[in-house]
Amino acid sequence: MQFSKSTDYALHALIHLGHSERCNNVGIKELSGALGVSESYLSKIMSKLRQDGIVRAVPGVKGGYELARPADQITFLDVIQVIEGRQQLFECSNSSSRQHLLLAEEGAAQGDQERPGKNECLVEKVMNGAEQHLYQYLREHTVQSILNEAFKRCKHEANKK
Repeated sequence: MQFSKSTDYALHALIHLGHSERCNNVGIKELSGALGVSESYLSKIMSKLRQDGIVRAVPGVKGGYELARPADQITFLDVIQVIEGRQQLFECSNSSSRQHLLLAEEGAAQGDQERPGKNECLVEKVMNGAEQHLYQYLREHTVQSILNEAFKRCKHEANKK
């Protein structure tokens, strides 16, 4: 599994917006310069984030983007699902195979009452469990948690000097 560059840019753009200590917004030119990506490419990413309510576009000559909600309420999972989509990561393509049917029959013959469905794919069960752990981890990390970690590192480096 690999996330796209768009997800990378989206997360970094949000960190940049969250780090902006000014009370005003950040223009697309400044944002694209900070990330080293073209304005048109970044505009498409920001448009997706705006449509999903993660950022807000501020119109006008001095317009740009700002976070639409507090940084501690924007999770990595929110951003990834906006950019990558909300599809399931794994889907069993083998549920009607001979091997799958034999395993299901064997489980039924042994009286395995714990399994909810006779045709449940055991590989899919493991993969779905892994996906749920990944989602939980991504839910626990927010734009604010990254800003806090960066602040701690800067403070630690300053104390070394």
